Amino acid sequence: MNTVVWLPLVLPLLAAPAARRLAEALPPRAAAWLIAGSAVLLAACSTAALALLAGAGALMLPPVAALGHMVLPLVGDQVTGPAACVAWALLAAVVVAVARTVRAHLVTVARARRVVASAGTHAGDLTVLADPGPDAYALPGRPGRIVVTSGMLKALDSAEREALLAHERAHLSGRHHAFLTGLALACAAHPALRVLRAPLSYALERWADESAAAAVGDRRLAARAIGRAALAARPAPRPYAALSATTGPVPRRVAALLAAPAPVSARHTAPRAIAAVLAACLTLSAAAALDAAQDLHGSIESAQSLRGR
Repeated sequence: MNTVVWLPLVLPLLAAPAARRLAEALPPRAAAWLIAGSAVLLAACSTAALALLAGAGALMLPPVAALGHMVLPLVGDQVTGPAACVAWALLAAVVVAVARTVRAHLVTVARARRVVASAGTHAGDLTVLADPGPDAYALPGRPGRIVVTSGMLKALDSAEREALLAHERAHLSGRHHAFLTGLALACAAHPALRVLRAPLSYALERWADESAAAAVGDRRLAARAIGRAALAARPAPRPYAALSATTGPVPRRVAALLAAPAPVSARHTAPRAIAAVLAACLTLSAAAALDAAQDLHGSIESAQSLRGR
């Protein structure tokens, strides 16, 4: 196996900061897709690289080679024993981390939905909890629900409540929880991608902010609703992947809503150098994983043909 198999393991160290910088220059929707998509691709390539390294190491064992009807040694560059052991350990750690992330998501969302179903008053997609503490969030699932406390409803006037609910509905309709889940799984596969958590959360909230402003037809109203809701909200634990208008850098989000939109020709011009770096990292990572897979496949075919002679 050639040495390019190591590239997908180190490229996230450069690609993640580049994606974070590039996302700052893009509209919220594009930024969310860029961050989540880049993270998932980088994590998939790094995990594939570990699997290829571990698999190549396993093929060096005579019992495994015999099962595959291969003659040892394999043709081409081989993975050393220590490198294969490290790859197996890292791959096992990735599998455990991903499994824990999936379990945490399923358990916490299921628990939250049971609590909401038993304690809330339901009307369409809205669930009102009889709780004086102001809070509101979008709870994923089938169907998705908007959870709001009676305290939050009392803290806002009718127009502000409409804007807040429009924000939470934007989270559900845009399936923003899927972006967070994808990034969480990517971070479990490669820790370097954790720097993208805050930028993705901000991009998703800004995406919902803009959707709420469009729904109520008033950017100042949306900004006021988000600001007042954040001031009234109390810190409270929420289910995994539950999104709320009161989280993240609220002053920055309010300022973005109150700012005059930039001209279309000058809006969100992405830095070309950073975009080129990120594109190069993504391309190299995918190409390296594919090339390593083809190289290993060729070595296996050669070893199997020698066995048949």
